[in-house]
Parts: sequence; C-alpha cells; structure tokens
Amino acid sequence: QVQLVESGGGLVQPGGSLRLSCAASRDIFSINFMGWYRQAPGKQRELVAHSTITVNPNYADSVKGRFTISRDNAKNTVYLQMTSLRPEDTAVYYCAVISSGRSYWGQGTQVTVSS
Repeated sequence: QVQLVESGGGLVQPGGSLRLSCAASRDIFSINFMGWYRQAPGKQRELVAHSTITVNPNYADSVKGRFTISRDNAKNTVYLQMTSLRPEDTAVYYCAVISSGRSYWGQGTQVTVSS
C-alpha cells in the first residue's frame, strides 16, 4: 500500500513557474514507475511525465523542454518542476505510482495559469 500526497499547486501568471511535490508514505527506492498526470475540465486525464528506474524520463510533447520530473529517494518524494507555464497547462495534477502490480493515486493539486 502506498499513500501519495501532492502539494505545490496554485495560481501563477503565464510564463511563471511552479514545483509540485508528491510525498509517498513508504520508500520509493524500489518503485519503478512514478508519474504525473493532469486533467483539465472537460478533458481526459493525460500523462504529463513519468520516471522509471531503468530508462530516462519521458514527457508529453506539450511539456517537453518546460517540465522536469525528478525523484528524491531519501525523502520519498517525486517532483514536477514546471516552467514557462501557459494557460493551457491549467488542470488538476495527479501523482501516480505502480507498485507490486497495483496503481496508486494522490488526491490531486490544482494548477491555474492565468493573468
């Protein structure tokens, strides 16, 4: 069982930056898949970025070069650094992991990009 708690969302102007955090309730050293998803109103949830132990991080085309996923095993935390934010990045952002064949989700954190 893994519990995930996201934080760091908020209101930011276009061109601004935010860093989202996802704190896990247990060590993440052995968790292979960790990812960030987002869901905008009226749209399907989409994978924004994911990190695995064995391969380099992967990003949606819409965020490449602007978002960076990273993990700190010592803090059991995964981060999503978001820069050059655009209004179309507005969404609820969710952290997810796959552990022992099961997927776990956080409660989500709202990111609003608006002037």
